[in-house]
Amino acid sequence: MHDHDHEHDRNFNKAFALGIALNLAYVAAEAASGLIAGSMALLADAGHNLSDVLGLALAWGGHALAQAAPTQRRTYGWRGSSILAALFNALLLLAAIGAIVWEAIQRFWAPAEVAGSVVVVVAGIGVVINTVTALLFLSGRRHDVNIRGAFLHMAADAAVSVGVVVAGVLIQTTGRTWIDPVTSLIVAVVVFVSTWDLLKDSINLAVQAVPREIDPAAVRAYLAELPGVTAVHDLHIWAMSTTETALTVHLVKPAVDNDDALLETIREELAHRFSIEHTTVQIERNAAAECSQAPDEAV
Repeated sequence: MHDHDHEHDRNFNKAFALGIALNLAYVAAEAASGLIAGSMALLADAGHNLSDVLGLALAWGGHALAQAAPTQRRTYGWRGSSILAALFNALLLLAAIGAIVWEAIQRFWAPAEVAGSVVVVVAGIGVVINTVTALLFLSGRRHDVNIRGAFLHMAADAAVSVGVVVAGVLIQTTGRTWIDPVTSLIVAVVVFVSTWDLLKDSINLAVQAVPREIDPAAVRAYLAELPGVTAVHDLHIWAMSTTETALTVHLVKPAVDNDDALLETIREELAHRFSIEHTTVQIERNAAAECSQAPDEAV
């Protein structure tokens, strides 16, 4: 049995287009403000925000390619590209965190000039734009690692902008320049925690590990309890994309019954219980020991 029926995933193309447009406009305005105000901080942040536009573009590319139709050569289409996009976005976020930490450490030894009102105002606008963009991907972040990467990029940017605003106001009122690097380090730690989960999930999906929301032991137990099934082996569960999961398995079932009805039941239950929509089930009449793929170590 080979099933390709799966729930249609929400299309985030409009969200990506709007998010990229908003952030490109903000980058242009921030760079212009930096030139007018003579602020290197604003110019540097404009460059950082431009890298986040690249992150959104990567996520959008993966999302769009994942919807491409299969071909004779690429039988899964380009679904795996969404996993690669999520992985690259996680690496981009880690690089951004590293840059924030490095800059913060440098400022402990050589404090930057107190943020002016222009910097605080522009950063405040950034909070709004980045928050709005992050909210565009809020609904998809739990079920799609690639969308979560886009969400984290914008949420991280919003957090950085909040840190700039808070640090700028506090430094202007207290004169304590150490507030700036301390705030940056706190933001970096918060972003790192979320990014680490994204990195682990995307690496696991890239090496075809079982998606973390699926319990393989529970899947095996369900299959082993099916009527007439005496053994289960060669069970594989992997992600075809960041939203679609596939399964292949051999079931030993000596008795000859209406297997078509059983296969349809398996298809429906795997989709309903475990959100596994692409299933391939091979039924064997002989003992599992006669199958070369029966041993647990066999692939």
